[in-house]
Formats: sequence, structure tokens, C-alpha cells
Amino acid sequence: MELNNKVVVITGAARGLGAAMASRFASLGCRLALVDLDADSIAKTAAACESAPMVKTYGANVASEPQVESLFEKIVADFGQLDGLVNNAGITRDALLVKFKDGELVSKMTLEQWQTVIDVNLTGVFLCGREAAQHMIKLGSKGVIVNISSISRAGNMGQTNYSATKSGVQAMAVTWAKELARYGIRTGSVAPGFINTEMVAGMKPEAREKLTAGIPLKRMGEPDEIASAVEFIFRNDYFSGRVIEVDGVLRL
Repeated sequence: MELNNKVVVITGAARGLGAAMASRFASLGCRLALVDLDADSIAKTAAACESAPMVKTYGANVASEPQVESLFEKIVADFGQLDGLVNNAGITRDALLVKFKDGELVSKMTLEQWQTVIDVNLTGVFLCGREAAQHMIKLGSKGVIVNISSISRAGNMGQTNYSATKSGVQAMAVTWAKELARYGIRTGSVAPGFINTEMVAGMKPEAREKLTAGIPLKRMGEPDEIASAVEFIFRNDYFSGRVIEVDGVLRL
């Protein structure tokens, strides 16, 4: 796909990976629809995308079907087309499945912790992917949908909920690739390892050092390196239904 003047939707665009992807796609001449739970929170990202021909921000809860349906209707009305979606919005609510001490139950992952993550990370991706595909087909757009997964999709302690969702969004990308190929729509997913986002930057130095020591390349990834992988999927017209792992060889 030639990216200049294409309309790309990025969810979870207020910070971290979403902001990095917005900045990269702006530099490539894309018109951007930036989405986050609170539209005001995207102002800084939008300001950093001044090189884009057009940038609009939208507030929406991706776990809400009515809000997502309205969101994509507004985007298509505002831009007149839809060429790409990056499903990046996600949250964590970490906890062990069960925790015992001296034979006594201390804690367990609550249904709320489970459901909240499922709603945003899995249902949100489903809803946005569905609505994007629907509008792409109606508009005759041979678009691209990219889901942001994680190396945690293989299973990570304390992340039953998160791991399940990140495995799920990768599987959805494979399924959608098969279903949507007839319309010329491609899909893919990117599975980041430990990335130097605001959340990681706020960790104690010793914790950061411990994380970094376990990465064969001996450093964390940068947000723009994930954005670069997403750009590759958009540009390569023969790529569909596969995952790109960007993790510094952390997952062997």
C-alpha cells in the first residue's frame, strides 16, 4: 500500500506505542483518526503529528458496541474514506490466578480483573476490526487491519487475562485474513517484547536492569521500532494473516 494521503485509524493513541505509530504515519503523509477513551488526552499526540495532511481526534470506549459503531461512522463521514486500522488500545490488570501462603488462600484473580481486560483488549479489537472491515468493504477500500499482540500471548505469570487477549487478537488477525482476502483487505499482528514506554520508564532502575538483563539484545525496544513493524505490514501487499515478533530475541 502506498501510504501517502491514506486514512489510518489508531486506537490507544494518547501515549506509548499508539503515539509512536501516529507520529510515524504522520511523517508518511497519512491522514489520521486518533482514538482514545478521552479525546482530550490525545491533544499532545495530535500536536506531534502536524506533518500529517489531516488529523482528527475522537473519544470512545472501544469496549462499547454503540460507541464503536458511532466512532467509525464519524470517521468515514469526516474523511470520506478508510484505509487502515491499528488496534492498539489495551490495558492490564495483573494478578496471579490464585495465591496461597502456608496452605491458605491469600488472593485470586477477580472476575472484574478478568472481564475488564477481556472487554478492552479482546472485545474492543473485535468491535473495531468488524466496523473497520464493514466500512472498507462498502467503500471498496483494499485496506489493512493490524492488531497489536504481545510476547505475553505465549503465557506470562500473573497475566492470565492479558495473555488470553493477546493470543486472541493474533488468532483474530489470522481468521480475518482468510475471511477478508476476497475483498482485498489484509490483516496482521505485531507482538512486542519489553518496550521503553512511559510505563517502563517509571519503573525503579533496578527493576529495569533486571528486565533488560534477560533480553538477548541487552536493551529494551523503542516505540518507533514497533511502529516500523506496523508500517511494514501496511506497505507489503503480500503480507497477511501473520505475526511479526519484535522482542530482541526474548521469546526463543
